[in-house]
Formats: sequence, C-alpha cells, structure tokens
Amino acid sequence: MILFWVICALLIVVALTFVLPPALQRSQEKNVKSEDERRQANIAVYRDQLSELEADLHNGIVGEDQYAQDRDEIERRLLEDTATVSSKKTGPAAMNARNTAYLLGFAIPSIAIIFYLQIGNPNLIENPAAVGSPPAATASAPMERSQEQIEANVAKLAKRLESNPNDAEGWMMLARSYSSMEKFSEAAGAYAKATELTPKNADLWAEYAFATAMASGRSLEGKPTELINHALQVDPENAKALQLAGSAAFEAKDYKKAIDYWQRVLKKVPPESEVGKAITERINEAKTLSGSK
Repeated sequence: MILFWVICALLIVVALTFVLPPALQRSQEKNVKSEDERRQANIAVYRDQLSELEADLHNGIVGEDQYAQDRDEIERRLLEDTATVSSKKTGPAAMNARNTAYLLGFAIPSIAIIFYLQIGNPNLIENPAAVGSPPAATASAPMERSQEQIEANVAKLAKRLESNPNDAEGWMMLARSYSSMEKFSEAAGAYAKATELTPKNADLWAEYAFATAMASGRSLEGKPTELINHALQVDPENAKALQLAGSAAFEAKDYKKAIDYWQRVLKKVPPESEVGKAITERINEAKTLSGSK
C-alpha cells in the first residue's frame, strides 16, 4: 500500500513537470499575441491619423502650429497606449499566474487523494481485476480569436467612449478614424460629441462640417454651412474653414464671396505650391463665372 502511494506521488510530480510549464508557456504566448495584435491595430489607427494630418498640412488646410500641436497629441496618445500594452506584458501578473498554476497543480491531486481515502475503497488496490477502466477526461481547447482588424479596434474605441463620454480626445480620434474609413455619418456624430466637449477648436468645427457635407451627398448647403460659419466665429482666419466657406459660397453661386474666402486662404500658402495653384484655379473659375476680371 505504501509503495502504491509513493509511486502515485512520483507519477503526479512527473506529470506536473511535463504538463504545467508548456501550459503556462502557451497561455503566456497567447496573451502576448493578443496584446501584440491589439497594439498593431492601435498603431494602424494612429498611423492613419498622422497621414491625414500630414495631408492637411501639405494641402494648406492646417498651419504649422496646429499641425505640430495635433501631431504631438497623436504621438502622446500612441505612446500611452503602447506603454499600457507593454506594462500588461510584464510585472507581477505573470509570476502570480505561474504560482497559482503550480499551487493548484499540487493541491488538486492532494485533495483528490484525501477525497478518495474518505469515500473510496483502498482495498480494491489489492485486487486490480475488480478495478474498472475510468473514462478518459477530455478538455476542449478554447477557440482562438481571429485577428482584430482596424475596424474592430475603432469599434472598441466607440464602445469605450460609451462608458467614458467626456473623453474629448477619444471622440476626436474616433471621428477622424471614421472619416478615414469614409464612414461620414458616424464621423459626423463623433465630431458632434468632440465639438461639444471642445467648442473652441475651429479645426474640429470645419472637419465636422466636411463630414456632414460628405454624409449629405457632398453638399455644403444647410447644416454644413452653419458649421463652417461657427468655425469662422471661433477663428476667422482658420484656413480649413475659409477653404470650405469658399466652396460653400461657390456652390451657392455667390462667386464674389467665394473669391474673397479663397484669396484669404491663398495668403496663407505658398502660391507655387499645389494647394496654391489649385486655389488660384478655383479663384479664376469663380471670376469667370462672376464676369469679373
């Protein structure tokens, strides 16, 4: 009998030695993989935001100061998110999980032995022929989650904002992400939240107007024009708002007003730049249509 228990104990130790380390390693690798996928998805969203911001700078829609401010803000949020992911990979959590696994690994067999001694029949050990073959226990491995795409990451950001609706920067990022995905109706809703929390940001009001126009069949008439005017009330010299105001006036066939707005934009960009040339062409077109020289 004593020899039997010694052999059982040795077998348990050997089994745990083979089972626990690989199981823990797979669990850790799975967690690391999940965090890496989440980090890559976050980086992709931030990269889109930086690309859009650089395009705005290149097109003369935002100035150097606003560009630097927005870029610093995006980079700060990127660093915070990646630092959060990195901190989750390290620290005492992995050690606690390992200790818990080993503790349970040794405690469960011990409890099983005690339970068997209380209600089982040790005498059957002396008669192996009477012992039936126990059914093998099988454990189904959890299904691996598919890799998260950028759309899923944006959806998570939207979900997070439901529980934290006062995160102005989060709404701003969500709105620009929707715009880059050409989901302009969703972008307009997110911009509405962002401008409500940050009413003194003229760029946001102009972007809100653009998203609303795109969601309304690319027309600046009506609410988009109201939003453009609000942006100009916040900052009368905002290049993005002035450019949209000129387009709205041109759409309304108020060519003189369109020329005025675009000339103000032209003063803010190099005349020989692509943006400068494009605005000059629009001004010449407006002059032709208005009959002015």
